Amino acid sequence: MANSMGINYGQIADNLPSPEDVVPIVKSIGATKVKLYDADPKVLKAFANTGVEFIVGLGNEYLDKMRDPAKAQAWVKQNVQSHLPATKITCIFVGNEVLTFNDTSLSNSLLPAMQSVHTALVNLGLDKQVTVTTAHSLSILETSYPPSSGAFREDLVDCLSETLSFHQKTGSPFLINAYPFFAYKGNPKQVPLDFVLFQPNQGVIDPATNLHYDNMLYAQIDAVYNALASLGYKKLPVHISETGWPSKGDEDEVGATADNAKKYNGNLIKLMSKKTGTPMRPNSDLNIYVFALFNENMKPGPTSERNYGLFKPDGTPAYSLGISSTSNVAGSNTTTGGTNGKPLSPIPTPPSTPTSSSTGYLSISPATVSFLVKFQNVG
Repeated sequence: MANSMGINYGQIADNLPSPEDVVPIVKSIGATKVKLYDADPKVLKAFANTGVEFIVGLGNEYLDKMRDPAKAQAWVKQNVQSHLPATKITCIFVGNEVLTFNDTSLSNSLLPAMQSVHTALVNLGLDKQVTVTTAHSLSILETSYPPSSGAFREDLVDCLSETLSFHQKTGSPFLINAYPFFAYKGNPKQVPLDFVLFQPNQGVIDPATNLHYDNMLYAQIDAVYNALASLGYKKLPVHISETGWPSKGDEDEVGATADNAKKYNGNLIKLMSKKTGTPMRPNSDLNIYVFALFNENMKPGPTSERNYGLFKPDGTPAYSLGISSTSNVAGSNTTTGGTNGKPLSPIPTPPSTPTSSSTGYLSISPATVSFLVKFQNVG
C-alpha cells in the first residue's frame, strides 16, 4: 500500500503567493500530489523537477469545445505535453461535478470530451502516463448509508455506466468529492461531531456486512465502492478528489471553526500515514486530495467557501494541524468487524468555475440520519 497525501491548489483569489513560493509550502505538509482546476503554466513550470505529481483540470466551460478531437489535441499539446517530463502530470480531469448540475447539454458533452482528450493522449503517445477522468459530487448517490446499500441515482445510471466503461478500458480512477462537513452542518443535532472529525467514538456497525465504521468519510467511500460494484465495477479505483473542513463560516454554518478544521484535516493526514484502507477495502490505497491549500478570498457563496485553506495567502498556517503528534485518531486502531483503518467520504466543492460547493450538496440522506440516530441511541 502507498497512501499519499494530495492537496487541491485553487486560485480563486487575488492575493496568493507566487507559484515558486508555493513549492516549499506544499512540501512542508508532506503532500506529494497536487490537483489544479486548470493547467496554469506558471504553476506547472514552478513545480518542474520537484517530483510532485499533478492532476490538471479542464473546466466545465471547456466541455463542448473538447468534443472536437482537433481542439482536444491542441489543448493537450499546449497544456500537458509541453510540461512533460519535467513536471509529472499524471491525470487530466474533464469537468467538475457535471452530472449534478442537471444541465443536459453539459452532461451530454462529458463522455465525448473525455474520449477526445484520451484520443489526443493516444495520438501523442502519452496515454500510458496520463489518464483521463472527471470529478463527481457525492450527491450522485441515491443512498449512502449504511455503506452496503450504496447506490447511484437511477436517473444517472445510464450516463454513469458509459463513463465507468471508459474508466475500465483506459485504466483511469473514479474521482469523488466528499465533505462530511455538509452532513454535520445540515443535521448537527443528529450527526455526532466526533464521527465526522475522526475523533475517538464508538462508531457504527453496517448491519449487512458487520463492518465497523468510526468515521463518516470511510463510510462514504465504501458506499461508493458498493455503488460501483452494483453496476459491475468492483475493481475500479476510487480517489477522493476533494475533502476538507472550513475554519470559519457564517452564523448558520454550524461547525465551521478552526478547532474542527484542525481536527478534521489533522486527523485525516495522520490516518493517511497509517497505510490502511477502508473497512471494505482494507488493502486498497487511499488517494485523497485535501481541499484546499489556501483560503481563496474571491470565491462566492457563504463565508466557509473562502476559508477551506490550510494556509492563509501570506503562507502562514490558517491553524495548527498538529500532525507531528500521535494522539488517538478514529480509524487508527483495530475495530470490530475484522478491519482496521478507514477512508474518506464524498461531496463537492469549488471548481474552476465559481460554483459554490455548499449549494445543493448534502452528504447525508434521511436514511443516514436514521442510521446515525440508531447509533446515538446505542449505549
